[in-house]
Amino acid sequence: MAQTLSVVIPAYNEESSIRAGKLILVKRWLHQQSWDTELIVVDDGSHDQTPELARRTADQVLHIAHKGKAAAVITGLYAAQMDLVMFTDMDQATPISEAGWLVDALQKGADVAIGSRGMLRQGAPAGRYLLSLGHMVLHKLLLGLRLDDTQCGFKAFRREVALDVLEHLVVYDIDALDTIEFPSVSSGFDTEFLFVAQRLGYRIREVPVSWYYQETRRVDLSRDAFAGVLDLLKIMLGRFRHHYPRPGSREKETEIRSSP
Repeated sequence: MAQTLSVVIPAYNEESSIRAGKLILVKRWLHQQSWDTELIVVDDGSHDQTPELARRTADQVLHIAHKGKAAAVITGLYAAQMDLVMFTDMDQATPISEAGWLVDALQKGADVAIGSRGMLRQGAPAGRYLLSLGHMVLHKLLLGLRLDDTQCGFKAFRREVALDVLEHLVVYDIDALDTIEFPSVSSGFDTEFLFVAQRLGYRIREVPVSWYYQETRRVDLSRDAFAGVLDLLKIMLGRFRHHYPRPGSREKETEIRSSP
């Protein structure tokens, strides 16, 4: 089945990764595929030469005020034009070569395919490992999200599915996101996106992928752990206030629309 693919990469002060050839690796892999592709970099208000360097390789470089990774990813998803769309990190902790597994899952019927690192986090310090484990326990306990790894920055979707889910976000509604002064990995975005996708009845498949720890100054364990828990509580509150679609509402709506 022929498909087309958009790859979105959020970027905040990623000059060193681009100079190290990470973006070129992504573009090279895309050129090797038999489908039409596009590479979109979303500059999240960088203070270095990220946008200038990215323009040498990417098909599009979009610019937003610094609002965090979630805002950059959402901007890129809205701009994507291909049948399938995915996002990955500039540091390529999960190599772009693993994207074929996500595309394969979508071609076999999944609506959402997410990279899953399992319990093996090669090279990750104990703090990062414990943060991931704690998040895994909390999203299952508080939200009933039946997934093991919601935080891997390597996810792919059918474009119409991604747009539908984005329209139902509450905590990470793009119009409600403010500018910030510090790096933000926006871990709650992945959780809310998958929570909404699950409630809408979309088919989510976890796909094992390779992952290699990349040291970064953008992750602050204490700040990000607090922000992640706060986001989980906000999502849970929105759930109790019925701000999200009812489980299975998409199937019911489809049945009504298709009735004679």
